[in-house]
Amino acid sequence: MPFDPKTPIGLLFTLYGVLLSARGMLSGPSSAARELGLNVNLIWGGVLLVFGITLLLSALFFRKGPESR
Repeated sequence: MPFDPKTPIGLLFTLYGVLLSARGMLSGPSSAARELGLNVNLIWGGVLLVFGITLLLSALFFRKGPESR
C-alpha cells in the first residue's frame, strides 16, 4: 500500500483547526481585531478545519489501490 501524505496532513490541519477555533470561542478578540469586530482565531480555525476535513475525505474516497480486471 503506497503512502498517502493527505492523511497525516489532513489530521494535522484538522487538529490545528479545532484548537484554533476553540481558542477563538473561549477568548475574546485581540486588541487589533476589536476595532474591526472580527474574531480572527475563530475564522481561521474554521478555514483550517474545513481544509483538514477536505484532505481527509479526499484521502478516504480517492484511494489508489490495485486495479481489478
